Amino acid sequence: MDGRRARRRGTALVAAGLVALLALAGCGGGGGDSGARDSAAGAPAAQEAGAAADQNKVGPGAPEQAGAGAPDLRVDQRAIIYTGTMRVQVDDVDAAAREATAAATRAGGFVGGDERRSSAADAVAELQLRVPAAKFTEVIDEIAKLGQQQRRDIKTEDVTEETIDLDARITSQRARVESARRLLARATSITDLVSLENELARREADLASLEAKKRRLADLTALSTITVSLVGPDATTAEEEPETGFLVGLEAGWKVFLASMTLLLTVLGALLPWLIAFGVPLAVLLVVLRRRRRRQPAPPVSAPPPVPAARSAP
Repeated sequence: MDGRRARRRGTALVAAGLVALLALAGCGGGGGDSGARDSAAGAPAAQEAGAAADQNKVGPGAPEQAGAGAPDLRVDQRAIIYTGTMRVQVDDVDAAAREATAAATRAGGFVGGDERRSSAADAVAELQLRVPAAKFTEVIDEIAKLGQQQRRDIKTEDVTEETIDLDARITSQRARVESARRLLARATSITDLVSLENELARREADLASLEAKKRRLADLTALSTITVSLVGPDATTAEEEPETGFLVGLEAGWKVFLASMTLLLTVLGALLPWLIAFGVPLAVLLVVLRRRRRRQPAPPVSAPPPVPAARSAP
């Protein structure tokens, strides 16, 4: 009996030891999994912290590195179209026009238009100057010093977004053209060949249109336009105010009456040959017909039939 009890106690102790070992192993495995999970969760946090530290190191001095693929939209990098209109009164219009042209040429521009009227003290010269955008303000100020500036109107148009959009559309359209060319090179039937050629021609036409718009915008942003009006000392400088009153209305009505009478006489003069050619023979014909009607005798009037006598009653 004592031996059996001893064996049972030994078996129970062994079993208890095995259970304890299994429990310890399970705890160790769970701790390893949680550690792995903690390390996996901590990796993104460490990456974010490192990125934040890198951004702090970069600082505001490098905006282009912070946004590598973003367009540069700083003020000095924007696409702006400058247009200006000026009116300057000068003593000698021809000399001032030569100086304005020389100013545009020195700035790297050219004369886009030159129109001059008269050569006396009331002379007027209209110049259209194309100058680089960087020299726009400088040329404006130099022309204003040629005489007495009477009007200045400067306008700007920001086309940066339109330029960026055109660049993206041109890149996409070029990719479409290359794709159509590759498909055309692999075409095996005449039907596919014709359809692909038409599609390629359409895509190339769209690409050419987009590139033409881009060149136009580039020309307008690279060269600004200045319209200069140079007037002589006796030229009219101020706009006349509209006059009102009875005499003004009478004068305007008389002018309208004279214009109407002139128009009426012009029309009558144009119709007079036709009236002479057709009206005179027609009038003569009507006169002859009336005379013939008067010469014809009137037809005799027949007597009315006799009225039968009334019979007396029987």
